[in-house]
Amino acid sequence: MSAFAFLSDPSYYEIKKNGVSPFQNMVAYLGGSAIQTVGDNPVTAYRQLVQQYAKGLDGKAVDPKVAVQEANAVFRAKPVTASLSGLMPRLIGVLFKRIPKFGILLGYSTITGEDGEPGFAAATAASILSAPFINPVRMIEKQQRAFLKQTGSEKAILEILRESKEASFRPLFRGTIPLMGHSLASATLGLVGQPRLQKWVQREVGATGVFGQSACNLIASSLVSPVYVVVTNPLSRLEVIMQTSAIKGERISVGAAVKEMGADMVKFGMRGIFRGQGIGIAKAIVSLTLFHEGRIFCTNQIKAYNVSRGYLPPKPAAASVA
Repeated sequence: MSAFAFLSDPSYYEIKKNGVSPFQNMVAYLGGSAIQTVGDNPVTAYRQLVQQYAKGLDGKAVDPKVAVQEANAVFRAKPVTASLSGLMPRLIGVLFKRIPKFGILLGYSTITGEDGEPGFAAATAASILSAPFINPVRMIEKQQRAFLKQTGSEKAILEILRESKEASFRPLFRGTIPLMGHSLASATLGLVGQPRLQKWVQREVGATGVFGQSACNLIASSLVSPVYVVVTNPLSRLEVIMQTSAIKGERISVGAAVKEMGADMVKFGMRGIFRGQGIGIAKAIVSLTLFHEGRIFCTNQIKAYNVSRGYLPPKPAAASVA
């Protein structure tokens, strides 16, 4: 049975008690992802450069402060190019990356009868099964900005694909193993944990009337983000090490990447392991907040559409106070 067999099930398009159909829920997730991708791209690009410049052009490890200075220099020299680098494959990846991930995540929830927010079992299934679809897009994204310091411009997607084709496209799957762990943390903490925490914040803090839904979303993202970054930052480093080496050069294995990180830690302590940690927390807060704000906005628009078409009754008006 196909992992996407639920797409042919008529119930996948039926509106559930949460006001949207599973298909419409998928569309809302994709909409939120597109909004997030555009909004957090400059922070994503900057974080990669901070982690990538852990090594100088001579191949030797440099102090984290020097890596930050190198990343700053690239952004000062080409602010627009650097900020937009990798954006096109990331936007394309909203389909190639998110449809498999969200499809499995929400499809698993549908098959198991979980309407609304997905659970941790769905997140685990989505992380493992979607990795082969996601990794090539992440590889292309990182390759686009991998040589900004040397060339001053991002590498063309077609050039990356041509180089990969010479090796039967195997380079596009570099970093798949650490990606699975990264994706699992992202799904469990970002897609499952954050919405549940947001509901708790709304119940405990939002009830005071001081904070609205968006503020509660930001608070929940701020609480989840430090944990998320501590878990994923080393995995992100492994991905960057494995995916920013020249495609025509020698492949860096998981073991070799781990050894490189170990040498970095020996030389610079925990700063060597957690390069980009601060900017990673900022990125996570921005990303999670934008994604869930976008998802909630899209969901509300879909619910309003369903009401206008008579697919479900409107919410009863609040009783007036005499």
